[in-house]
Amino acid sequence: MSKPRSLDLPARTRAYRLATSRQEFAVLDSRPEGAARGTVLLVPGYTGSKEDFLGLLDPLADAGYRAVAVDGRGQFESPGPRRTSGYSPRALGSDVLAQASTLGDGPVHLVGHSFGGFVARSAARLDPSAFLSLTLLASGPGRVGPEQRTKIRMLQAALPVLPPSWVWAVTQWLDSRDPAYVPDPPEIVAFLERRWFSTQPAQLIATGRQLRVEPDRTEGLAALPLPLHVAYGSGETVWAVSELAHLARSVNARHTVVPGADHSPNVSHPGELAGALTEFWSTVTTAPSLPTRG
Repeated sequence: MSKPRSLDLPARTRAYRLATSRQEFAVLDSRPEGAARGTVLLVPGYTGSKEDFLGLLDPLADAGYRAVAVDGRGQFESPGPRRTSGYSPRALGSDVLAQASTLGDGPVHLVGHSFGGFVARSAARLDPSAFLSLTLLASGPGRVGPEQRTKIRMLQAALPVLPPSWVWAVTQWLDSRDPAYVPDPPEIVAFLERRWFSTQPAQLIATGRQLRVEPDRTEGLAALPLPLHVAYGSGETVWAVSELAHLARSVNARHTVVPGADHSPNVSHPGELAGALTEFWSTVTTAPSLPTRG
């Protein structure tokens, strides 16, 4: 899971609930001084939340962009249904369209981290005219790698039958077995625990299944009438680096590899990532003018 290194809210960032035509979503909204060069919608990944983008908000605002990070339905501080059927790709993509529309700034730059990339591309397929560009951040063309599929399968099996506290304890034990494990500060541990218990189990089950079985969507991504960007860390482990590089070539996307970063460059290397994002966005001038897709 992504783990923010600090929970301090940047000075220009406001936390509130964004009331859309579908439901309310908890957001962090950071605005630059003066007129914005554009608006960015940041969609977090599996077991994550809007706080995974905290380190990225100030650098994007400094570059002149309004940056809005959101909890998806059933994710941390946003409400969501208790049935897995409420978390279909179409439902999640439609949520993103409602969020973009409610922000009121016209087409936005869309960034999806990990599973958030699946959600973002679902939204772009539904209505590409709502977006100026699409960035897939540490997000592959299809299902995750074998090791990750095993972990998710174990989590899916445990969630319906074990108390949440037991499942949480097991996830923490599994994390501690990682050779690269470093204990988190107490305030981060407390936040991660609160986030875990606030997220709907149905959301974790449904989105975890999609991560395990998603077919390769390269062809559909290539057909999107949007400027595309594939970005990830040099130490990415959820998808093979070679797979992500192939995706970038196949869809003719801007290709960014953040040296020294792993699965969450937004956490570990926010300055470098913000530079790559804003350089990409500077090449994007107009939104596609196309009919809405069903």
